Amino acid sequence: MQRLRPVNRLLKTFTIRDSTRHFSNSLLRNVTINSSSQLHSIRWRKSVPKNASIISRNASSDTKTLAKTPLYDLHVSHGGKMVGFGGYHMPVQYSSLSVSESHHFTRTHASLFDVSHMVQHTFSGPGATSFLERITPSDITGLDVSRGGLSTLLKPKTGGIIDDTIISMLDVDNFYMVTNAGCREKDLIYLREELDAFAKEGEREVNWNVMEGYGLIALQGPLSQDILSSVLDPAKAVNLVDMHFGQCKHMQIHLLNGSTSSPLIVTRGGYTGEDGFEISIPPKDVVEVTNTLLLRSTPEKLQLAGLAARDSLRLEAGMCLYGHDLDENTTPVEAGLSWTIGKSRRSSGGFHGSEVILPQLIPRSKGGVGVQRRRIGLIIEGVPAREGAEIVNANGDKIGQITSGCPSPSLGKNIAMGYIKDKFHKPGTDVDVIVRGKKRKAQVTKMPFVATNYWKGKA
Repeated sequence: MQRLRPVNRLLKTFTIRDSTRHFSNSLLRNVTINSSSQLHSIRWRKSVPKNASIISRNASSDTKTLAKTPLYDLHVSHGGKMVGFGGYHMPVQYSSLSVSESHHFTRTHASLFDVSHMVQHTFSGPGATSFLERITPSDITGLDVSRGGLSTLLKPKTGGIIDDTIISMLDVDNFYMVTNAGCREKDLIYLREELDAFAKEGEREVNWNVMEGYGLIALQGPLSQDILSSVLDPAKAVNLVDMHFGQCKHMQIHLLNGSTSSPLIVTRGGYTGEDGFEISIPPKDVVEVTNTLLLRSTPEKLQLAGLAARDSLRLEAGMCLYGHDLDENTTPVEAGLSWTIGKSRRSSGGFHGSEVILPQLIPRSKGGVGVQRRRIGLIIEGVPAREGAEIVNANGDKIGQITSGCPSPSLGKNIAMGYIKDKFHKPGTDVDVIVRGKKRKAQVTKMPFVATNYWKGKA
């Protein structure tokens, strides 16, 4: 499977390799899909009719078959430079701002990102909690309603990361999940197989909905709270000050035409390190909600932003890009995501790959198995190091490899993320990185590179 290249490598050509392919109906033969208001409801049963109807979508990288998000026309009208990404036409940047200007605007004001290419799901029913605890290391049982966070979908037996995901609890036995566009095909196949196995083992019913046609926008930056507050329906307004990072709530927006939007799923968080909100929008309201946010706030406060700024922002925040910093050969412990493994799960286990992952939590220095490599951050002198660049020690021996890298607009330095042998992972360790055939001095550093500004309540 091809991997998506970081956007910042491709600004000159505005072409991005896509990692998705056309769905195979035979692989989805156990799925019954009913279309209602563009919400494809998938119910998993112990037995599924052989003649079950299938709705598949084309996610080819061919520009003639790329899908369009509900906001495609809005992007074009605002000067968006469109590229193929994750099977969709997506804006890499806009004519109003350079990539660097857009990056800084997000850090100082607010930006709006279209992330509707991401795959949105709901899992509900009496077996939903048990199912999610089978495929992730998270403490789903211990989640409170309206809470959620980062997790990983895990490969059976090895604990390799199938995809990273955000899981939120909407209500008892009712969960909202967002997965990556570039992993769409394999994630749906994985979830189909896992639900099928779950049902065959006699577990309780799980209802899985893939929210086709829904929009997803990310409002990011220090002005995000004020901007969202200004458009909330006054009759059903939520006090955003009391809504902290990782929480999700249903909200409605007072639209420009005077009507009220359908209920939206709003999650406080994002992919930039700044305070912000990710807003899931039913198909009929996607354009109107987006325009309401843009026009009510004015360009002085809010600008559209594209994939390129999103990539540099997430790297400064130390966040992973699947297919580069995470893959099926990497466990959460190696990836520095041990904090996503719930406390109760560390003793009970029971999730895919727990037999591999749990022993890794105890380092070799303390008598445990530990890991051979770890994800680290680097500050690099000279030209930027890109994915694939080798990390070497003083003797010139390879000890690691870069997985993401770019010039940091905020720091004015070249930053990178990668994996390095266990003994070299401590912050302050000096190493070299081979860039364009030459050694460049580098130093291991803590991540995030730029301090995050998540809203966790008043100090």
